[in-house]
Parts: sequence; structure tokens; C-alpha cells
Amino acid sequence: MALLELRDVEARYGPVRALDGVSLAVDEGQIVAVLGANGAGKTTTLRAISGTVRRTGEIVYDGKPLGRKGPESVAKLGVAHVPEGRGTFAELSVEENLRLGGYTRRGSLDDDVERMCGWFPWLRERLGQHAGTLSGGEQQMLALARALMGRPRLLLLDEPSLGLAPLVTREIFRIVRELNEKEGLTVLVVEQNAAIALDVAAHAYVLEVGKVAVSGTSEELARDESVRRSYLGY
Repeated sequence: MALLELRDVEARYGPVRALDGVSLAVDEGQIVAVLGANGAGKTTTLRAISGTVRRTGEIVYDGKPLGRKGPESVAKLGVAHVPEGRGTFAELSVEENLRLGGYTRRGSLDDDVERMCGWFPWLRERLGQHAGTLSGGEQQMLALARALMGRPRLLLLDEPSLGLAPLVTREIFRIVRELNEKEGLTVLVVEQNAAIALDVAAHAYVLEVGKVAVSGTSEELARDESVRRSYLGY
């Protein structure tokens, strides 16, 4: 059953059309990748879902249209968005960043902080450290952990490998895969590294100039030489 559906979604930045009738679906408990070149509309797709860009068309989450809901309302429905560029609060401590991620929830967040330290063991020794002093890879993992503090049903993950070493990228995707397998987390990930995205995703959509150019299972796209050469760059 689809947890998320986009039906003919369009979005603009002023006069520039970034999405031109995008339709896709993400089944509950599935990892789905959105691939494509720079400017294809990948990031805008996630922004349309989380309500951070104006859109038309229909977005259905858990069987109900999102309508014109804004970012806070969408987050309260169980959708967490990890934007491109990490977006940690540099002057706040690691723990303060984590607790901000649970702002939509009631009650103590102590158990959730402990849970994040289980997924990201290095956090335990850094809880009091300013987030701005972390390495790029650590900041990306903190951004992911902060999003998970809200216990989302759907995680929107935008370019997690951007600017990171391959070893760090593999570790991030390993954690995402384990969260999916062990906790049933549904993930829609935008990623330029097509090979690693197809390795963890069950299904993928390739965007070209704001439209879905091709879609299929990750296995189908990975073994289709014409698709790899034309759209995936490897």
C-alpha cells in the first residue's frame, strides 16, 4: 500500500517551472530513490512534499491529500525532511540539536536521545559539543539523527552524500538501510550517486527537466545499459 503518492505535481520558482507533472508512489516500508542530473527537480520534489515550496497537483499521504499544508503541519503528520546541506544549528550543542528534532512530540525525549546514541555511537561523547565544530560527515549524521528524533513514518533525505568521503557515505546509507529493515522506516531519498542509491532502494524514479523520464525497480534500472548511460552517469 502506498504511504505517499504524487499525482501530476507542478512547482515553480517565480517564472521557472521546476516540476512539470511529476507522479510517483512510495509504498510503506520501502526505500525509493529519486535520481537525475542537477536541475532535474529532485530537491524540489522533496520540498513539494514537505510544504516548503508552493505546488499544484495532488500529494496524498497515508490516504489523505496534503492540500496546502505547510512544513509544520506536514512534520506533525510524521514526515521528516533532511535537507541538502545538513542544516544543523552550529551554535547549539549536539544534544540541543537532537532535542529540537523532537519538537512535535510530547513528553520526555531522553529515551529518544539514547536511541540515537545507539544508532550513532559517536554522539554519546559529543552531546555537549557545539554542532558547528563537527566534521561534515558528523554533521550529516546529526541532521539524520535529529530528523529521526520525531519518530517519523516517512523520511525525506536530500543528497546525503554531498561533499562527503565515500566511506562516510557508505556508513550513512548502511544506517538508512538498517532503519528500514529493522524499524520499517519508509524513505524517499534524492541522490546523485546513482550506484549507491540503487543499491539500497527497491524502486527508483529518474527525473529529467522536471518530469519523470524513466522508473522501475532498482534492479531493472541498474542492469539497463541505455538508462545507465543516458541518465545515471555510470
